[in-house]
Amino acid sequence: MIRHRQSVDGLAANGYVKWGWRNKMTMSSGVRTSPGEATRADNLRIFVFGLFFIFGGITSLNDVIIPKLKSLFTLTYADVMLVQSAFFAAYFVISLPAAAIVERLGYMRTAVVGLVAMTIGCLLFVPASSSGVFGMFLFALFVLASGITIVQVVANPLISMLGAPATASSRLTFAQAFNSLGTTIFPYVGSQLILGSLASTDASQLSGAALVAFRSVETRVVEQTYLGLALALLIVAVVVWFQRNRLKESPVVPGRLIQAFTLLARPRFAFGALCIFLYVGAEVSIGSVLVNYLMQGSVLGLSPEAAGEHVPYYWGGAMVGRFIGAYLLRVFSPGKVLAGATGAAILLIVVSANTIGLASGWALLAVGLCNSIMFPTIFSLACAGLGVRSAEGSGIICMAIVGGAIVPLITGHVADLDGLKLALVVPAVCYAVILGFGWYARRPV
Repeated sequence: MIRHRQSVDGLAANGYVKWGWRNKMTMSSGVRTSPGEATRADNLRIFVFGLFFIFGGITSLNDVIIPKLKSLFTLTYADVMLVQSAFFAAYFVISLPAAAIVERLGYMRTAVVGLVAMTIGCLLFVPASSSGVFGMFLFALFVLASGITIVQVVANPLISMLGAPATASSRLTFAQAFNSLGTTIFPYVGSQLILGSLASTDASQLSGAALVAFRSVETRVVEQTYLGLALALLIVAVVVWFQRNRLKESPVVPGRLIQAFTLLARPRFAFGALCIFLYVGAEVSIGSVLVNYLMQGSVLGLSPEAAGEHVPYYWGGAMVGRFIGAYLLRVFSPGKVLAGATGAAILLIVVSANTIGLASGWALLAVGLCNSIMFPTIFSLACAGLGVRSAEGSGIICMAIVGGAIVPLITGHVADLDGLKLALVVPAVCYAVILGFGWYARRPV
C-alpha cells in the first residue's frame, strides 16, 4: 500500500489543522508548472473553497437546532449543550485516525471518505426524528462531525499545496473567507427553515405516545433540512471520486504524531494549547446561547426565528474582523493584538450582562468581531520556536478544539442555576486567561 508524506505545518485561522507537503504540482522558486497542471490546480482550489463553505456552514447550524431541540425535549441548558459536546468530541476522537486515513488513501480519496461520513450523519437525522429520542440526534451529530473532521484534515493542506509556497497564506486566508461565508449564510437560512416552525405547543404538557408523536412531527423539519444537505454532500462526494486521480501525491514514510504530547512540557506551548481549548469553548458557548439570549424580554425579546436570523451577525463579525486583524497584525505585536482583542471581548460581555435592550443584545453579537484573530494568533504564538517539531505541535492544538465540547456544558450548568446573563461569566473567564497568554507571549521567542 502506498503511503503519502504529511507534515503538520500549522493551523488554519478558523481553527483546523493544516497538513502541508510537496508534490509535483507545487511551485517553488524558479520552477514553473505546465498550463495543464495550473488549470488542474485552479479547479482543485475551487473544490476546496467549496469544502470550507460546506463544513463551516454545517457547523454553525448547531446554533439553530439547539433552541429547537431544547423546546421539543424540554431540556435544561446543560442538557441541550450536549449537542456541542457530541459534535466537538469528534475533533478529539477522529483527528489522529483521520491523519492515518490520509496516509493510506491520499487526500482526494480521504475527502470522499469524509463526505460520505457527513452524508451518513445527515441521513441519521431520519431515524432520530422518527424515534423522537434526543440521544439519537446526538449520535447523528457525532457521525456528522466525524466526517467534517476528516474533510478538514484534507482541506487545509490542499489549499497549502495548490500553488506557490510564497502565496500559501493568502490562499488559506481566502479559503477561510468561504468558511466564514458558510457560517454567516447557513444560520440565517436554517433559522427560517427550522426555527420558523418552532411549535407553539408546550411539550412539557404532553406525555407518552402523544409526546413521542409530537416530537416526531416537529423534528420533521430538522430531518428535511439535513436530508437536503445529505443529497448535496453525496453529489459532491461523487464528483470528488471521479477527480480522485487528478492530484499527484508523493509516497513516503508517515510521521509519528504520538510523540507530540511531550511538547506539553514546554510552558509557552502548553499555555497556548490551553488557550485554544478555552477560545473554541468560549466562541461556541456564546454562539450556542445566542438565540435564547436574544429571545429574552430583557434583551431584544425576539421570536425564535428572528433571533436565529441575528446569529449570522456574530459569525459574520468574525469574517469582517479577519480583514481588520490582518492589517493590525502587520503593525503591532501579535501578543498585544491578542490581548487587545480579548480585552475588548471581555468588555463587551460585561456590557451585555449589565445592560438591557439593544445594548445588551448587540454587545454580545459584537464579540464575534473580537474572535476573528484569536485562533491563528494563539497558534502562531504557541508554536513559535518549535522548529522541526511544529508539525507535532499542530496535532496537539487540533485536539485542543475539544474545548467546544466541554466549556459549553459548564456554561449551560451556570445558565440553569442563575440565568443566561450570569452564564456569560464562563466565556469571560476563558477570554481573561487568553488575555494573560497574549501579554505573556508578546515578545518574540
